Amino acid sequence: MIFKPQRLGSTALREEELVSDKKACRKFGPCGVGKKAIYLNSFYIDRQYYVPISSVSRIFKRVAMSKGGFTGKGVFGSLPYLVVEYDDGREKQCNFKHEEDVDRLIAYIEQEFPDIPVHSVEAQRKLDEKARRLALKQQERDISDEAKADIAMLEKAEKYLHGKSDLYLNLSQSAKKKKRVYERSNPAYKWVALAITIMGVAAFVYGIYAMATQAGLGVYFLLFGLAAIFLFSGASVLPTSHNNRRYIEGRLLKAVDDMESYIKKYPDFPVPACYAHPVVLKRMQEILREGRADTIPEALRILKEDLKALNSSVVVEQEEYDEVVAIKPMFLVMDYK
Repeated sequence: MIFKPQRLGSTALREEELVSDKKACRKFGPCGVGKKAIYLNSFYIDRQYYVPISSVSRIFKRVAMSKGGFTGKGVFGSLPYLVVEYDDGREKQCNFKHEEDVDRLIAYIEQEFPDIPVHSVEAQRKLDEKARRLALKQQERDISDEAKADIAMLEKAEKYLHGKSDLYLNLSQSAKKKKRVYERSNPAYKWVALAITIMGVAAFVYGIYAMATQAGLGVYFLLFGLAAIFLFSGASVLPTSHNNRRYIEGRLLKAVDDMESYIKKYPDFPVPACYAHPVVLKRMQEILREGRADTIPEALRILKEDLKALNSSVVVEQEEYDEVVAIKPMFLVMDYK
């Protein structure tokens, strides 16, 4: 350990516990989760602070949207944060570069520390209210015994998936990668990116020449600044070892194969491996409780119709948005088959 993380809150770990726990912690972006504590970042330094698990009262994701809202068309699209509440109301918010790292950390907390709530108070209130509405609908409609048995089967399968959160998160993220980065990218962009990168290299070389010939201080800043802009903007679009057809499709195939191997151990898993995500099973349960379907295959068919109907013109609440963006790419890449 290069430096000892600073304590947040009133409870502290012994130094030897802290050293070993941080060294063995599982890292998620700039944060980490150990057996004894969760390690949080400052704006510049990863895992600079720690909060003992015993002091944590709640952990959840917060997303700040730029102009454009949930369409992702703003300057930055969305800014994900991890929020940790501790010591009866105190709060630490950590910024993340990739939202999937926040999702993985929360899924890990849910798996390893099931007593820690993973929704904000307001989000939990809305989820409880929704559950009560569904329970009332189920009572009013008096759904069939077959539907009740199917709901119980889906609940068990959902719990089984939570035992391996990395598998369903890989499935969701690889589908998003294929749909957003590859299939929605215009092939002409890579040629534009190549031209911009060449311009950046040329500006950089000329900047060095201008420095050697003492062409003026302002020119250095201008040329080197242009070079940096051109190089970074171009390199973000150029195909790389992790941003090309073979890698993206291979990642998706591996995610499906890994999930297939996992659900083979479960007798009669209710959905195909390509759709094996807790949110899929949860929404199918809701469809059965609402009386919109009587069997699992019918509930899956209606879920596909619901997802097809959701597009950028449909307004949904934050909780439903999070669910839709997690699973809709999985159905899109499989063409809803």
